Amino acid sequence: MFDSIIPKISPFIIGRTKELELIIAALEAQKHILLEGAPGTSKSTILRLISEHSALPIYIMEGNADLTPSKLTGQFDPSLVIESGYKPEFFVKGPLFLAMEQGGLLYVDEFNRMASDASNVLIRAIEENELVIPRYGLLKANKNFRVVLAQNPYDEVGVGKISRALFDRLIRISMGYQSELEEQEIVRNEVGDDESSELTKIAVRLVRATREHLEIKQGASVRGAIDTVAMVSILMKLSQYRSAYEILRDSAIAALSGKIWLDPASERSAEEIIEELLLQILRSSNLTLEVEWEKLEQRKKK
Repeated sequence: MFDSIIPKISPFIIGRTKELELIIAALEAQKHILLEGAPGTSKSTILRLISEHSALPIYIMEGNADLTPSKLTGQFDPSLVIESGYKPEFFVKGPLFLAMEQGGLLYVDEFNRMASDASNVLIRAIEENELVIPRYGLLKANKNFRVVLAQNPYDEVGVGKISRALFDRLIRISMGYQSELEEQEIVRNEVGDDESSELTKIAVRLVRATREHLEIKQGASVRGAIDTVAMVSILMKLSQYRSAYEILRDSAIAALSGKIWLDPASERSAEEIIEELLLQILRSSNLTLEVEWEKLEQRKKK
């Protein structure tokens, strides 16, 4: 069922051939999945494409401490229960219920932020392919029901310890960052930049540098490069006085400062570190904004 959709999905994903095949293999083997990777590593994109091309519904939830079992499975409408008592038609179905009933994908992002009682409901659904819902009865899962959980391995704030019983029932697939050339292609596709653009190369090198800096616990995803290029392209058209470097610096700081996670031991600001990395990239390579600046100056004169 799932293996036939790989050729349909591949053109929409840059890189990720191995990861896509692993995900498809796990789904085809009727297994549930743990996707482990930082934000911006195509996890939700791949799942949405699989849903679209397999004609299976997808139900997406954000894992957090407020995610209760009833928000997963559903609950009876209180006003109707008070008026007429508990009847199956008064039950408002939750995303887990719908995924089990219709044979769809339940995707829970940041599932390690879930409370233990909610994760226990997932364990039962995964292990037994059925749930007993109080006052409603037994819900048996459709054969196409799959659970896909995602977590950020670098996140430590507000997360809980996940039961080994749950891990034991999942296929774990690691989602690292794409290569530098693949990330450049992603940026160009998003912002319409051409292959000769050095701006895209600078922005991608900058976000990749944030992932290796000793004072940064978690660096920026490719979204940071996309936002940097988009900001620079517009500011160069708007600005009458600032230099190309100042526009690049200000754009990079605006785009990246909220996307990186500094090590608590760092005594510097995100702004300082971003500018330091930018200067290092410009000094250690032949990349320059001068060509981009000249192109945009010519556009402004037209």
